[in-house]
Amino acid sequence: MSYLLRVVLPDRPGSLGAVATALGNAGADILGVDVVERVGGIAVDDLAVELPPGRPPDVLITAAEAVPGVEVESVRPHSGRLDTHRELELLEEIAGNPGDGLKLLADGVARIFRAGWALVVAREGERSYRLAESTAAPETTAGDLPWLPLQRAVVVDPAVHWVPEPWSDLDTELAAAPYGVGSPPQAIVVGRPGGPAFRPTELARLAHLAGVVTTVLGS
Repeated sequence: MSYLLRVVLPDRPGSLGAVATALGNAGADILGVDVVERVGGIAVDDLAVELPPGRPPDVLITAAEAVPGVEVESVRPHSGRLDTHRELELLEEIAGNPGDGLKLLADGVARIFRAGWALVVAREGERSYRLAESTAAPETTAGDLPWLPLQRAVVVDPAVHWVPEPWSDLDTELAAAPYGVGSPPQAIVVGRPGGPAFRPTELARLAHLAGVVTTVLGS
């Protein structure tokens, strides 16, 4: 069984190696590593790991956190590979098939940010609706997203920003970035059921990608 492990660790030589050794001693095979964030002497990495049949994921947490200064932020099932730095490939795909650009954007964002789903939404007056959705996007009835338009990428907190209830089910972490120009205001919304929370660097990547796709597809 493959899992995606997000770890917070000291940003110094040897820290990641120590985690890798601890995971290996617990029987885990590391399939890939992706750097999520480096800031203030702290590193945040995503590790794709595989465990032998019958080994519970709890052993990953125990092994990693046995390394001084390491904290496991989340563990979740994963496909077994890390598709890192896929933004350029997605942009090429959208440029080659602009008619399906928004659908490709939703699918691509869900994949790049290792999320459960993504939506492209728009707001007109007091009515909001979806323009495109990825696989596994939650079904919702028509409503309103009063926090549109957005000026920047944000973490969407259901306690502050109203969202349809299915968006926040399963302890889903939400992020959104403005998409398009002019009217109606639009956004790309990403949902990660069970977390982990979106980091500032991930918000910056999401905003940049949405801005570039806006340029590629036009308003």
